[in-house]
Amino acid sequence: MKKQSIFALTLATALIASGCGSNNNGGNTANSTNGAADNTAAANNTAAANNSASTETNAPKEPVTIKVFQFKVEIATALQQMAEAYEKETGVKVEIETHGGGEDYSALLKAELAAGEEPEIITSSGWAGFDPYVDRAVDLSNEPWAKDLVEASRAQITRDGKLLGMPMTLEAYGLTYNKDLFAKAGITTLPQTLDELEAACKKLQDAGIIPFALTNEWWSLGIHTFNIANATQADPAAFIDAIKAGTKTFKDDSLSKQWIRLVDIMFANGQKAALTTDYNTQVAEFAAGKYAMIQHGNWIQGMVDEVNPDLNLGMMPVPLEGKPNVFTGVPSNWVVNNKSAHPEEAKAFLNWMATSETGKKFVATDFKFIPSITSIPADPAAIGKIAADFATFSQEHPDQVKGWQWDRFPDGITQQFGAAMQEYMGKRIKSDELLGKFDKAVADIVKK
Repeated sequence: MKKQSIFALTLATALIASGCGSNNNGGNTANSTNGAADNTAAANNTAAANNSASTETNAPKEPVTIKVFQFKVEIATALQQMAEAYEKETGVKVEIETHGGGEDYSALLKAELAAGEEPEIITSSGWAGFDPYVDRAVDLSNEPWAKDLVEASRAQITRDGKLLGMPMTLEAYGLTYNKDLFAKAGITTLPQTLDELEAACKKLQDAGIIPFALTNEWWSLGIHTFNIANATQADPAAFIDAIKAGTKTFKDDSLSKQWIRLVDIMFANGQKAALTTDYNTQVAEFAAGKYAMIQHGNWIQGMVDEVNPDLNLGMMPVPLEGKPNVFTGVPSNWVVNNKSAHPEEAKAFLNWMATSETGKKFVATDFKFIPSITSIPADPAAIGKIAADFATFSQEHPDQVKGWQWDRFPDGITQQFGAAMQEYMGKRIKSDELLGKFDKAVADIVKK
């Protein structure tokens, strides 16, 4: 698509008109001469004023910089490249600041705002995770891409009928697995129950293959892992509301207790250095073929491809009660900050990302996203084997696709979930203590 520069300069031409006035008062030469002088002075003043206006009109506008504060480490390099392409095309500089992986993005963003820094664009989760930023969010309901949103992505970032962010992408996770290592261990069918998962782990161990790539990251443990228990509830929203109200507890919930067994199988069949393994190392070692399974989704495809683009991967559903499931949702939203210096330029950047051919190419191909905007076609070659496997499974088994529920908890709770999981991974607490810590984390935050 052909674009016009947002900050194109307009050249104005100042027309200076001057004329000799005639004072028709009976041939009074003195008066005529004085009138001409006055007219000449007026003309000179007008010319000076017009020249001044022309100079101001022709003065170059101040360069604009907008800042994006975001947490998707997987797209950090491609996002910087997109920012450079946008600046080349429009003259607007986009400064990218990424905090993710082992960093607590939420705490860092709050510190940024508390310090008086106001990025033009921030990224935020939805539901309760978005509550701290509602008063800063610009209404994007009437932006050109809004009508094309995948409907399921809207509710988590909508308040009072207003769309307050652009859903970044759709993501899904289950257990991403190495198909070649499964074949090497003689695993011909994917496990459907916890007993079958445990048996598959034994086959892998017998073949000299470590089943799980684990990480110590609080967000992976406290968000993705624990979501398996909450999302599998018959009515996740109602269950979480009851937990927050104190009418139910994790400690007395049968599904949460069954989930503990899943965690035990994973922890017993992971690498010895799990407690010191960060996210980047976990994914890199999995991509190098050291482990058979990893509890991450299609968002790791780009990182895996940098190590081994030919790795034969798939996504398997996670066994628990009943049928095994995969989990999908919106990981983050682009939010335009109304307290920033350049919110209009920020909206223009998001519109360019969603509607220009260059922007759409970055989203679908370079970011390897499953677009949340239907007018951005997915790139089958880019989204990779993990997402392709999810797409096939979700079409064939829609009843086994569950949502992301962690953002229904107030901010701060999932961090405590993660800290408790780290204690459990380190064998410093027992399973009933783990669930008790989960209950206390909710109670303590909700009371505030």
